[in-house]
Amino acid sequence: MIKIFAIFFSFVFITNCSFNSNSRIWNDQKNEIAQNKNIVEIFDTKEVITKEFNPGISIDFSDTSSQNYKYNNFGSYDYKGGLDKIQGYRFSNFKSLDGLNSMPLFLNDGLVYFDKKGTLLRFDQNSKIIWKNNFYSKAEKKLNPILSLALDKNNLLIVDNISKIYSVNLNTGELNWSKNNPYPFNSQIKTHNESFFAIDYNNTLRCFKIVDGSECWSLATESSFTISNTDYSLVIIDNQVIFNNSIGDITAVDISSGLIIWQLPTQSSNIINQTYNFKISNLVSDGKSIFFSNNRNEFYSVDIKTGSLNWKNDISSNLTPIILDEFIITISEDGYLFIIQKDQGNILRINDVYSSYKPKHRKDIKPEGFLIASNKIFLTNNNGHLIVVNLKTGKIEQIKKIAREKISKPYIFNQNLYLVKNGTIIKYD
Repeated sequence: MIKIFAIFFSFVFITNCSFNSNSRIWNDQKNEIAQNKNIVEIFDTKEVITKEFNPGISIDFSDTSSQNYKYNNFGSYDYKGGLDKIQGYRFSNFKSLDGLNSMPLFLNDGLVYFDKKGTLLRFDQNSKIIWKNNFYSKAEKKLNPILSLALDKNNLLIVDNISKIYSVNLNTGELNWSKNNPYPFNSQIKTHNESFFAIDYNNTLRCFKIVDGSECWSLATESSFTISNTDYSLVIIDNQVIFNNSIGDITAVDISSGLIIWQLPTQSSNIINQTYNFKISNLVSDGKSIFFSNNRNEFYSVDIKTGSLNWKNDISSNLTPIILDEFIITISEDGYLFIIQKDQGNILRINDVYSSYKPKHRKDIKPEGFLIASNKIFLTNNNGHLIVVNLKTGKIEQIKKIAREKISKPYIFNQNLYLVKNGTIIKYD
């Protein structure tokens, strides 16, 4: 009986190990492990791509593409500015720069953000404060809450990393309602009809009613033994909410009932003990497939109807990929720009956008986020630099120093570019 179990375990283990058979670059290479059946690979070793590929080929992209908030599909923006600073929105400094991961809420007549004590601030177009309010106790303020913001009509919706959920009137700054969750939140907020959705640290997707914050339903997925330091994301497609959790599971849920439609585990069970170091990108969709990557050298395309794998490639990145025409664009954690065929997964071009940095400095530089506007890539880094890359050629056009430390990923709204650094949101013309 023990022998039978050992054979079965070995078969399952071997068939589930990845030997890069799904990699879509240099497909003519043979799998040497498969040629020798006496060799069993104990660890799945994947070589991170650290060299350019077809760097000189030119690829034409359209100037703009469709954008869909519910799909996390931000496409290409219209921004032809010269990165001239025109104003700043000031707030009290965060004790930790983790707050820079939270996206400001952009309005046609200003924006909404928060400070280190969780005070909400609504600014007008001239950076003047229209109102500011804090709905935390003295003890809660000392916890330095990090807020995630969303808007539904005139209702400002907030979830935070100390377990509060609340709604504020956008016009007056007054509290509509406030609730407490069993666990803190670390995710985007998505709205749909009369509900909104967020994911907490216990890997539970929760549905709340916008009108009063009461819970519609919740779905718990497998939890981990450690707290992840990455944000979770979700997309809403037709009647589904699709989300990721801290251990790499991708789950599709019926938006009305909260019942699972399909679930795709992407990591082995041992990641439950290692989630602090595991980072996954936001999910992005074109309406047919889900695209995402992680810092374990895996980039996925998954069918949204069945949860089956379309293709998988060896790219290490936790940045949100961008869909542009028939292409996927991403940047690896080592500073390489990848252009990928969306449907086939083939890598068409790789450019080194950190080539101007000396090796001794480069090892400490990590990308924070990027966007595409008017055939240019705007990439921010943890060293406070903004790099502008020509998307068509992959050539670096400009490196601009914004701060001495980490800055947020870039945002564009109404043809202005915004960057968050500690204490200030900078607006560029």
